[in-house]
Amino acid sequence: MYRIMCLIAAVCATARRSAHVVGGAGGSSMRVGFASAFQSTAVRTSSTVAPVSLLARPAVTSSSTAAATNAFSRVGSQMVMSATAATDSDVATGVLKRVKTADVTPSDEVVSVKGWVRTVRKQKTLAFVEVNDGSSLSGIQCVMPFDSIDDDTRAEIDKLTTGCSVDVTGKIVESQGKQAVELSGTALRIVGECSGDGYPLAKKRHSLEYLRTLAHLRPRTNTIAAVARVRSVLAGSIHSFFQDQGFVYVQTPLITASDCEGAGEMFRVTTLDLDNVSKLPMAKDEDGKATDGVDYAEDFFAKPAYLTVSGQLGGETHACALGDIYTFGPTFRAENSQTTRHLAEFNMVEPEMAFADLTSAMDNAESMLKYTVGKTLEKCDEDLTFFGKFYDKGLKEKLDNVVNKPFARVSYRDAIKFLQEEIAKDPSKWQFPDVEFGTDLATEHERWLAESKFNSCVFVYNYPKCIKAFYMRDNEEDGGETVNAMDLLVPGVGELVGGSQREERLDVLVDKMKDSDLDPEDYWWYLDLRRYGSVPHAGYGLGFERLVCYVCGIENIREAIAFPRYPGHAEF
Repeated sequence: MYRIMCLIAAVCATARRSAHVVGGAGGSSMRVGFASAFQSTAVRTSSTVAPVSLLARPAVTSSSTAAATNAFSRVGSQMVMSATAATDSDVATGVLKRVKTADVTPSDEVVSVKGWVRTVRKQKTLAFVEVNDGSSLSGIQCVMPFDSIDDDTRAEIDKLTTGCSVDVTGKIVESQGKQAVELSGTALRIVGECSGDGYPLAKKRHSLEYLRTLAHLRPRTNTIAAVARVRSVLAGSIHSFFQDQGFVYVQTPLITASDCEGAGEMFRVTTLDLDNVSKLPMAKDEDGKATDGVDYAEDFFAKPAYLTVSGQLGGETHACALGDIYTFGPTFRAENSQTTRHLAEFNMVEPEMAFADLTSAMDNAESMLKYTVGKTLEKCDEDLTFFGKFYDKGLKEKLDNVVNKPFARVSYRDAIKFLQEEIAKDPSKWQFPDVEFGTDLATEHERWLAESKFNSCVFVYNYPKCIKAFYMRDNEEDGGETVNAMDLLVPGVGELVGGSQREERLDVLVDKMKDSDLDPEDYWWYLDLRRYGSVPHAGYGLGFERLVCYVCGIENIREAIAFPRYPGHAEF
């Protein structure tokens, strides 16, 4: 122990001299010099050393520094593991390059792969360790020949279990097995242990329903990890599309006093003490007597407030000043639905375009989907192949059709006529056989139009006024019986996009608000857009999780988001 303390003292003294060599006794120079003295210890040591070793990039040539460093590196085999396997440049800099398994190619460079163990197979002369770092579906196989590793690495391999995190060092080489490449390992260190007996994600197939109870661990499974990667590419490509088109990204508020859809299915936001009902401030009538209603003037926002169901109304304010904008963020709906298509918390992509009509919105939506799906086909081939094998056999062909086949367009009246003709052949095949003008199309109707009638994505436009929101522009040609609205229906899902030309005429909009039992005074700011320089404008909303379901070929929307929120479930 005395000898070790002397060695450490020698290193510290050398570090002080190094600080003077680097450029003085200041704090930053001291950090560089001290890190330089320790740089060789960064080779295959804990990840906490890496940031320190990065400070060591300025070269320090003092011979005393090198001597002290070499002395320190000999203190215990735990400090430097198989240092001879590193290249000269690795030892010189003290930094090993970390590579992601999605990007590996054969090389003579010694690299580090960090991830989680999927499987371990030990034979007489070597061990096979499958490591996945989340960057790809397949991960990488690490081959650890026992004659090329030290005793410490051998001991670590004996402790490996599924789920533990590791740092493996070696060279990427061409594989002699099924995979294209593998890591020829020279050192392995367990970063975080994982109890083999208690780990709930053992090496077997688990149902998606079971995995929802383990939402904190399910990203380690093939399906949910692949969904996350596809989702990431979709989100990035949506931003790229709108940015390339000159749209401005706007973040609209999550807390609102406005009901965009007029449906009333909103989560209330309040700081009032609901656990003490007797002390809630009660509203008073004209005579000063308490009523049954709560006095929200005493609440945080001094009025009823809710979580938003849409960013559209806020988006319109910026479109009427900036031209073309889009929002992309969370929205909420207190709809008591347990279907595979609905969530209480979800994300919406909502562009708004000034000086635009419904045709402009349909054109933009088609271009956006073709772009984003095309980017996903380009960047997520391995994951989409996986989904095509286990979830949707014709997935890639379906996505290719989105990119290469023009979207069909049909009026609502014609869509109803087509459905009536088809249902008449055998009404017993339909859950909802009664279809007429004014019917809000069910999923089975939407899917038949997209999958059977047109065999492509299809826009249905000019819906009845009675089933659409107040802000949609009335069509003048049919006496206001329909509105200038559209839904995009896609095979396998049904409705994916909903949009409209917005009502820009002040008097008409006020009347529509009153018909929907909305107080125009609550929307004074929205009406101001029609008072001051009103313009025709249009937009649409894309349910992002539905897009993820469609592109991945999965049926339940609860697998399309990290932590699904639905009635009775707000875990994690």
